[in-house]
Amino acid sequence: MSSLSRELVFLILQFLDEEKFKETVHKLEQESGFYFNMKYFEDEVHNGNWDEVERYLSGFTKVDDNRYSMKIFFEIRKQKYLEALDKHDRSKGVEILVKDLKVFSSFNEELFKEITQLLTLENFRENEQLSKYGDTKSARAIMLVELKKLIEANPLFRDKLQFPGLKSSRLRTLINQRFWAVGHVEDVLGLFYVCLLVGEISVALPMASGHMWATWKQCDSVVFQNCSVEAKSALSLNWQHQLCKNPRPNPDIKTLFVDHSCGQPNGARAPSPANNPLLGSMTKPGGFPQLGVHGHFQPAAAPAPTPLAGWMSNPPTISHPPVSGGPIGLSAPNNPTAILKHPRTPTTNSAVDYPSADTDHVSKRTRPINISDEVNNLPVNILPITYPGQNHTQPMHSPDDLPKNVARTLSQGSTPMSMDFHPVQQTVLLVGTNVGDIGLWEVGSKERLVLKNFKVWDLGACSMPLQTSLVKEPGIAVNRVVWSLDGTLFGVAYSKQIVQIYSYHGADDIRHHLEIDAHVGGVNDIAFSLPNKQLCVVTCGDDKTIKVWDGTTGAKQYTFEGHDAPVYSVCPHYKENIQFIFSTALDGKIKAWLYDNLGSRVDYDAPGRWCTTMAYSADGSRLFSCGTSKDGDSYIVEWNESEGAVKRTYQGFRKRSTGVVQFDTTRNRFLAAGDEFMIKFWDMDNVSLLTTIDADGGLPASPRIRFNKEGTLLAVSANDNVIKILANADGLRLLRTLENRSFDASRAASETMAKPLMNPMATVAAATTSGITQSVSMVGMNGDARNLGDVKPRITEEPLDKSKIWKLTEINEPAQLRSLRLMDNMRPSKISRLIYTNSGIAILALASNAIHLLWKWPRNDRNTSGKATTSVAPQLWQPPSGILMTNDIIDTNADEVVPCFALSKNDSYVMSASGGKISLFNMMTFKTMTTFMPPPPAATFLAFHPQDNNIIAIGMDDSTIQIYNVRVDEVKSKLKGHSKRITGLAFSHTLNVLVSSGADAQLCLWGTDGWDKQRSRFLQIPAGRIPSALSDTRVQFHHDQMHFLAVHETQIAIYETMKLECVKQWIPRESSAPISHATFSCDSQLVFASFLDATVCVFSAATLKLCCRINPSSYLPANISSTVYPLVIAAHPSEQNQFALGLTDGVVHVLEPLESEGKWGVAPPAENGSASSMSTPPTGGASNSDQPQR
Repeated sequence: MSSLSRELVFLILQFLDEEKFKETVHKLEQESGFYFNMKYFEDEVHNGNWDEVERYLSGFTKVDDNRYSMKIFFEIRKQKYLEALDKHDRSKGVEILVKDLKVFSSFNEELFKEITQLLTLENFRENEQLSKYGDTKSARAIMLVELKKLIEANPLFRDKLQFPGLKSSRLRTLINQRFWAVGHVEDVLGLFYVCLLVGEISVALPMASGHMWATWKQCDSVVFQNCSVEAKSALSLNWQHQLCKNPRPNPDIKTLFVDHSCGQPNGARAPSPANNPLLGSMTKPGGFPQLGVHGHFQPAAAPAPTPLAGWMSNPPTISHPPVSGGPIGLSAPNNPTAILKHPRTPTTNSAVDYPSADTDHVSKRTRPINISDEVNNLPVNILPITYPGQNHTQPMHSPDDLPKNVARTLSQGSTPMSMDFHPVQQTVLLVGTNVGDIGLWEVGSKERLVLKNFKVWDLGACSMPLQTSLVKEPGIAVNRVVWSLDGTLFGVAYSKQIVQIYSYHGADDIRHHLEIDAHVGGVNDIAFSLPNKQLCVVTCGDDKTIKVWDGTTGAKQYTFEGHDAPVYSVCPHYKENIQFIFSTALDGKIKAWLYDNLGSRVDYDAPGRWCTTMAYSADGSRLFSCGTSKDGDSYIVEWNESEGAVKRTYQGFRKRSTGVVQFDTTRNRFLAAGDEFMIKFWDMDNVSLLTTIDADGGLPASPRIRFNKEGTLLAVSANDNVIKILANADGLRLLRTLENRSFDASRAASETMAKPLMNPMATVAAATTSGITQSVSMVGMNGDARNLGDVKPRITEEPLDKSKIWKLTEINEPAQLRSLRLMDNMRPSKISRLIYTNSGIAILALASNAIHLLWKWPRNDRNTSGKATTSVAPQLWQPPSGILMTNDIIDTNADEVVPCFALSKNDSYVMSASGGKISLFNMMTFKTMTTFMPPPPAATFLAFHPQDNNIIAIGMDDSTIQIYNVRVDEVKSKLKGHSKRITGLAFSHTLNVLVSSGADAQLCLWGTDGWDKQRSRFLQIPAGRIPSALSDTRVQFHHDQMHFLAVHETQIAIYETMKLECVKQWIPRESSAPISHATFSCDSQLVFASFLDATVCVFSAATLKLCCRINPSSYLPANISSTVYPLVIAAHPSEQNQFALGLTDGVVHVLEPLESEGKWGVAPPAENGSASSMSTPPTGGASNSDQPQR
């Protein structure tokens, strides 16, 4: 809007205010967004008119505009929420929580948990941070002080907080001047409308009468419609110009606020307020003191930092008054606010990859958008940066956490064209090259697991154009490689018509899945999507089309036509259950498609108008694109999706790029691009370049880059066919932990192959003295050459027996591992159930005496993450009231009671039973919120529904399963299928099924939509084994949600869910002690199992082969009774190698491998080179080589 138009709005505002049109004044203030009336805002806050407060604010800012805006809205909504709770209006509180406060959960899940828990308190002042909350009036006044400072510091309110100084009735003066100085007839009509607008009826009526009416009727309507505000304003100021002492022929009308006056003949000009900021000067920086801790919200002594004090972020680039824009929390903040744009869609596993000028082929790259319904529950990574003088101990992310250090260098053998890290196994890297090769690397050990040359699987099924092209010019390049969202498949798009989809079964086991003759010409991009929970493959190509294929059968489902140039990239995504695909073409056009045949829904122009790719941030909330023009000008921009307009353009491309610049995103905070022989980084909220690195040199002009999912590793293509793996501190720890996950053959090969194997047993002895050895990777079938960069040439032609150079890792001494002993000296009783909290900061145990024990780890200099660790002792925690979480019990034999519990996803509640009624406890206060379902029958297993914490599956001792809705206190369904008590329940949120297990050794599969029984199967009990009468069977889903672990005293087995087929099984020897419990590691790569003789075994989940045996002598005292053994085992939710044991003597042991080892041994090599988890189970038990020796 022009400056004169803006000034006219101020004149109208002044007039309306003078005429007492208060509602109209504030409506125009809000709609124009030119002037924020602080006095009006204060009045509305004091009166608690929250809807009007937010409506008025909406004219100036939205909740996700910046850190200050979000803090403003949070404080208002928090106050509204607390007032509802103070009135004991819980239904209103729930409504505010769901509609208004839920948006903030994506940035700090711990904060939202604590806000939610306030609903469970009789008085929210029981929360320590709200203990000094006063009455409503004082609380609003305190909040208003904070809001004013946030508004004054918010750059969006700059120049909007002061009304310009105007003479009274300035608009009337201009109208009068305009009336008498009309120079064109069309101005009469314009003046008439202005008069009507501002209510000057006394002026408007004469204009519509008498001789003025005749003049008005002669008006040329076209001329009037095209007459600008500036022109009308100039005409209305003719009167002022005629009064000038030295009128100029072409007057320069600058402002409506003061009368016009031409300058002196010597060129001097009268000062004009328009030369200064229109709304007057802002308060200078430092005009407000730092707001301290306010007594009404926090205790006098500053408490230790809590999850509520954890939102920190970058300071703005402008100067502003120091303001207490601290973390969004329950208490009055005292640190700078951290605001990120809130996610509007679930988290996605995003990837992006671009080409460079290393080849004549114009490579086309984009990022895959892997969609998962569940990842929306994961916490969002936030990058806090402290202000000077800030004092806290919260763990923070900073630019120093970017992966900048070269940790690994991999020699691919040909030029990398595309790379993608596995979404679960974050050190497994997939690579495609310019000669059509694909490679699979374990970057921790620098081992190449797979090298596969391009080959058409079924040439006869290919189209004649493809066959002809391959004959005439056999050379082919990989344009794109990408993993599916769960890592079970990966796709390869080639420069000639074809895509190949492989299935991945762990380690070096890849298998043909689909081969599709997809496009005429090159296939420029490939991605996976899940419309309607159906796996699909999306491709685009030189034939100007986008195609969607069934991910199981390869059948074509959709063809999208509408681009006028080759389609360069695709970006599938979904928002609020609407599935769509963005596509970009080489003419710079961006289009969007739904999964239908109705054509493109949008048509944007990308900056650069050539090679452009689009990518969402990992949380799905922000859309970016990176493009390079034909002239080499590169752009990275953020888009406003709702308007199809560029919201932010990032700076830092100083030279013309010699290739197509690539980019990627990480931690929902950073952008990275390969340009000018280096990697450039930006903060998403700051257009200025953050930092650059050259990765020790040797990079091409436009290196290809790819972050792993957590942003701890960055793969970068380098010259001489090299890939550099950059890591931050967490990435280095990850690489150390997984260093020996794959079998590094270099050491074993150098020791065993340097001479003929005259004495194989002597060689084995020499190679296994360390106790943890690696196997030799062999040359696989179908041309797969594994470990070519590491394995030395063999001297002997006789193939090595890999099993002979492997030795089971035995841990017998305390010095061979790290352990921590947790106990409750006052009430020793066997540990019946054990679980880590979802946040990983505590362990919850349920003892046989019905009492719950909660150990919490402190956050300090030795434990900056605050998570469970063996290096720091936790506290046996209780609330200040000193109460215990104790289950309802009945008079019965304690040995017959089956304790059970389930923890909600947000760690706020625990549902528990010990033979009596089921109790619902508040984890913050330990108070019993409710009890229900008195026996008989008694509950024996509990599981929360993954999508609704109000729905609970309850296994009963009468063999039924009851689906119970806590909110309405009603049993929705009763499932019958077992013959003995229920001992295990597990939900798959992907398949929408419930798997149950019972003491009858039976597995049942139930659909969660109608709770119908779909399938059942009994465990395969080994011949000659007679399990106890009520032997428990436990079930737990694999990370892929497609398979589950079944644990019985006679076996450990992995099942395919929908068919209930056993695909892997491990059976101990007859002389071995029975299995007491087992569980997956957090990433489902390991299985931890405990036995009744106190032995603990660690298995590879892919093969169920034994990696490590931990003997009791390594973690139990020497003089302990033989009746002490683990009843239950629990895995840490984020530390792969940490687990805890709950023992019969009431003690909990936390175990981790030595830091120098980083893992629990090495699994033996598979007999056929495969590490598939889908192989057929043994019929007569496992081989002797991997049996626990007890």
